[in-house]
Amino acid sequence: MIIIAGTIEFEDEEHRDNALEQSRPLQQATRDDEPGCLAYCFAADPCVSTCIQVYELWTTGESLDDHFDHDNYHNMRKTLGGNGMTGSDTRKFRIDADDPVYGEDRVASSKFWSVEGD
Repeated sequence: MIIIAGTIEFEDEEHRDNALEQSRPLQQATRDDEPGCLAYCFAADPCVSTCIQVYELWTTGESLDDHFDHDNYHNMRKTLGGNGMTGSDTRKFRIDADDPVYGEDRVASSKFWSVEGD
């Protein structure tokens, strides 16, 4: 799996909010129409009024490449860029292990039981 995580900055809160509202249908279309998309969320940062937090989860590199060729992706870029976007910092991460945060004892842990054992 691949995670995309990052931030997108805007001139002001009004531009950020406009971008979010206009991007809502594209976010939904990406979730609904693109195979391999498990999560696609662009949301207002609750602490920085000019910032959007980005979170995406893709099953494979191929599904992510298909997204980069899809109209949803190109229209999202146009929507964000047309709303006073001033910069972005997004990164991709390949996942080598996937475990719950909470163990059977319901205690949070950084341990990856599936690869580290008990």
